[in-house]
Amino acid sequence: MKDNGVRTNKRLLLIDDDPNLILLVKDYLEFRGYDVITAENGREALDVLAQDIPDMIICDVMMPEMDGYALVEYVRQDPSMNWVPVLFLSAKGQSNDRVKGLNTGADVYMVKPFEPEELVAQVESSLRQASRLTTRPQTPGGEPPSNIQVPANVELTPTELKVVQFVARGLANREIAQELNVSQRTIESHVSNMLGKTGLHNRTELARWAIESSQA
Repeated sequence: MKDNGVRTNKRLLLIDDDPNLILLVKDYLEFRGYDVITAENGREALDVLAQDIPDMIICDVMMPEMDGYALVEYVRQDPSMNWVPVLFLSAKGQSNDRVKGLNTGADVYMVKPFEPEELVAQVESSLRQASRLTTRPQTPGGEPPSNIQVPANVELTPTELKVVQFVARGLANREIAQELNVSQRTIESHVSNMLGKTGLHNRTELARWAIESSQA
């Protein structure tokens, strides 16, 4: 019997090369009222995404064929799906792993093992956030998203301004690093600094703010 307190009909794409975890998480999320599609790695996930864009992606980081970082960079570069929230599940729990995951484009980073209830809470929170921010045209009855709110006294350095312009164009950190001839870690640091200055939560919000405030 499904929990009627959870919004149903949301479709989630779950990607992991561990079949036991796939079964566990899929069963738990379906019990809570979600439709769950699965894939064993990023390459297989691309085939799924070519046919159907989900409401959210839950993805392992370290996988064969195509890892989570590469998949998220692909998703963030595609205008048809760059609004989709992404939750990383990873056994790598160091601070630099979390920073890399978030700077790559994930919205949430959870470390294995995790509590199923926390996973559900993060999924629900991410879906609510996406419903407020997305401009997805097929969302029924949706009003235009409100403008991103950022303190009026935010000042970007010349380099940060260049970086945020590339972010607004949908470029991944690796590509921005190549454009500016610096290391990817330097770009990740600039993105992290801008998120701190603006109080925004992720690259998607940063891109929207850059466009709406004519920074891009």
